[in-house]
Amino acid sequence: MATILTDRGELTAATDDGLWLDAADAERATGWVLKPEGMCCDDLCVPLPAAMVAAGRVDVAGFWRRLGNPVVHDEARQVWALGAGAAARRDALAGDAAPDFALPDFAGVTRRLSELRGRKVFLSTWASW
Repeated sequence: MATILTDRGELTAATDDGLWLDAADAERATGWVLKPEGMCCDDLCVPLPAAMVAAGRVDVAGFWRRLGNPVVHDEARQVWALGAGAAARRDALAGDAAPDFALPDFAGVTRRLSELRGRKVFLSTWASW
């Protein structure tokens, strides 16, 4: 048994040799349905090589990587996380505006982000944790 974490929530499912899930658990974890033509979501189907499907089970980690999405797991392979790909993260951030804040510049003068609206701004942050 393994715990799978996705943007759809948390799922506990029986796994084999990595993240091989039966078709129903694969659908619950990813939202994609196993069909003869591959893994499908709405009208989009991604063909899978024969090595990624066997006896109604799917190599979900391999499929997720095939989509260009990150997959991570703990050392014991008991917890898996299926992350959103770069395109999904980019699309989620498109059009978002940073909240206004004020910080002193190198000369000690307080500057507000809102003073720079309409101009390109590069923000660089750092944290020790």
